[in-house]
Amino acid sequence: MSTDGAAAALARSEVRDLIAAKGHAVDNARAAVARLEAAFADGSLERTAAMGQFLADLMQALEQEEGEKIGGKSAEAARFILRAVDRELDRA
Repeated sequence: MSTDGAAAALARSEVRDLIAAKGHAVDNARAAVARLEAAFADGSLERTAAMGQFLADLMQALEQEEGEKIGGKSAEAARFILRAVDRELDRA
């Protein structure tokens, strides 16, 4: 079941804008996760089981040791997972 209302529509739109933004996929992913977490916290969106799994996978792809740069594999994984997040947004 998806969340209805103006706040949900705005949150979905903002997350989609962050996913599609120009720039590095890793930075876009972090911004999208932050916006999603804010929407879950304020009740604008509901965290579905699938969304929870996508975000857990995304955070694992974005993990890095201090001082370590994230490589191309993490960026590609972030792009792939963000596409799944985008598809799931309408159910959140």
